[in-house]
Amino acid sequence: MAKYFDVHPDNPQRRTLGTVADLIRSDGLVAYPTDSCFALGCRIGSRDGIARIRSIRQLDERHHFTLVCRDFAQLGQLVQIDNDVFRALKAATPGSYTFILPATREVPRQLQHPKKKTVGVRIPDHTVAQALLDELGEPILSSTLLLPDEEEPLTQGWEIKERLDHVVDAVVDSGDCGTEPTTVIDFSGGTPEIVRHGAGDPARFA
Repeated sequence: MAKYFDVHPDNPQRRTLGTVADLIRSDGLVAYPTDSCFALGCRIGSRDGIARIRSIRQLDERHHFTLVCRDFAQLGQLVQIDNDVFRALKAATPGSYTFILPATREVPRQLQHPKKKTVGVRIPDHTVAQALLDELGEPILSSTLLLPDEEEPLTQGWEIKERLDHVVDAVVDSGDCGTEPTTVIDFSGGTPEIVRHGAGDPARFA
């Protein structure tokens, strides 16, 4: 059964998030809130976690996983960014955007797009997500908590606990966090291409 953690949205309990971070370090899979919607998250090197996310969401190998980062110091270790792209990303983060960029050698091959060798990265504008990233001290491998054949992500922590009780290890609930996934911008070709319209305003990349 999944552990359920009720976390204050503005002043998240550090001890509670420390417990969640320990679960992630131990190859656990958690559902946690972000500035767009709930996400499934695990340690970057967790083969079991990756397999479980693929199973829950029924994803194929072409799916772009997202590496959720605390700040640009973490993000810069995972993707290749030139000066123009850096300025564009800096102006839009933290926020509800996912950026697809060429991966560095720090990113395990199974997380990269098989042909493009790219990966998604983002820095969320969400107090609890940032506090969890701070406790963990490393990025979280994540995917939107959108179940197969459903049009909208799950938005209630208790419902996630109820429906995914035997397939995730923990649910972190800090209240509603929206129903729209991030806006996805692909910078791998040099110029921004909007792949998915979502919570972030795409006008700045048009």
